Amino acid sequence: MRAFCLITALALPMPVMAHPHVFVRTEITVVFEEDGEVGVRLDWYYDEFFSLLVTTDLGIDLDGDMVLTKDEQVLLDEQITTWPDDYNGDLEVMQGDQILPLAEKRDHRMTYNEGLFHEVHLRPIAEIADRDAELKIRAYDPTYYVAYDVVEPIKIEGRDDCEAKLVRADMETANALVADLLDGQSASDVGPDEYFPEVGEAFADTVTVTCAQPL
Repeated sequence: MRAFCLITALALPMPVMAHPHVFVRTEITVVFEEDGEVGVRLDWYYDEFFSLLVTTDLGIDLDGDMVLTKDEQVLLDEQITTWPDDYNGDLEVMQGDQILPLAEKRDHRMTYNEGLFHEVHLRPIAEIADRDAELKIRAYDPTYYVAYDVVEPIKIEGRDDCEAKLVRADMETANALVADLLDGQSASDVGPDEYFPEVGEAFADTVTVTCAQPL
């Protein structure tokens, strides 16, 4: 995601936009594997404007038929599979107060349908001591360049004894934090080239997954 943001921001003349710059509809699926592994699948759905920026920058779908050729799909796949070294995938998974380490992404792909991009990948949890303990999951960009709108239902695969709850971010508190850090200026008034504090966590929705404890 961040790689695409940097590509389009550097390559294209963009209109003046305030934070956040990109809005992504996000579906979250918690996957319990038979071998004991637990992972989080993220489905990112990009809006029409950002999808247009990507196609223009990469030089794909230039005929506007909203169908990629084989070579165009290969180029797209090459672009999305490489993440910057300092990019964590805008995903945080916790148990209690501990942030769990995540393994390399898996099953990463991106499709183009009716002019819109849909990207999906699985992030296995590298180390998890107790897969029955409560999980807290948040998808957010620390810089708030990207806003992830988590949508329901939160899906669970591999178990039928777990339930998920989505708690929305307190937008009033988050906006007050931004105003305080920016001396009264709101996030919507900050341009792309202006200083903006790393407040993305304050705008993050939280998914809580609770499973039945063994007897």
